Amino acid sequence: MDWKPVSAFGIRLPMRYSIHGIDVSRHNARIDWERVRQVEGDGVRLQFVFVKATEGATLADRSFDRNWTGAREANLRRGAYHFYHPTRDPLKQADNFIRHVELQAGDFAPVVDFETVNGQSDSTIINGLRLWLETVEEHYSVRPIIYTNGNLYKRYIKGNLDDYPLWIADYSAEHLRTYPADNLYFWQHSDAGVVRGIRGRVDFNVFVMDDDELTSVCIP
Repeated sequence: MDWKPVSAFGIRLPMRYSIHGIDVSRHNARIDWERVRQVEGDGVRLQFVFVKATEGATLADRSFDRNWTGAREANLRRGAYHFYHPTRDPLKQADNFIRHVELQAGDFAPVVDFETVNGQSDSTIINGLRLWLETVEEHYSVRPIIYTNGNLYKRYIKGNLDDYPLWIADYSAEHLRTYPADNLYFWQHSDAGVVRGIRGRVDFNVFVMDDDELTSVCIP
């Protein structure tokens, strides 16, 4: 995988990939996007950021508007994500995201962040996610991205929602051979990075497809 410690980011990075990025939410406090844009280490510059927009049926991330604007001003390709709660109405959750997020050409497709099951049945989870995805796809005219971890992917996504681009969170993996190469686009490989301009630890991601595939998961 050609991992290399990069002191500017405080972690090892998988250097076989050339497009690196982060994801943020209100938990990262106020971000100095100008400083973020200028960070470079061992030839790596951050090129994209996913920003938390909404959660459940009614919640909006209070830092979303500021982060959304700041990311664009810093010339980072940006995406917005929704934290999905299986106990909430999927249509209301989709509407919550749609009300708060206006996507422009070049932005990433919408993301559903699926990392909790809340004791719900497999069918409730799978059908609810499908309804959210289909509703959001119809609105934005682009297929959304599913973010999840390895265990939830294998139980709920694999074999049920294989047509959607996948963003996998797996901090233990040295390679990605256990995931489908044809629809795996992003890999969150660490939650312990550091970035000047952002307080605390930061999630780090890479784009794992060929670089020229990046626009295939973006708003045309």
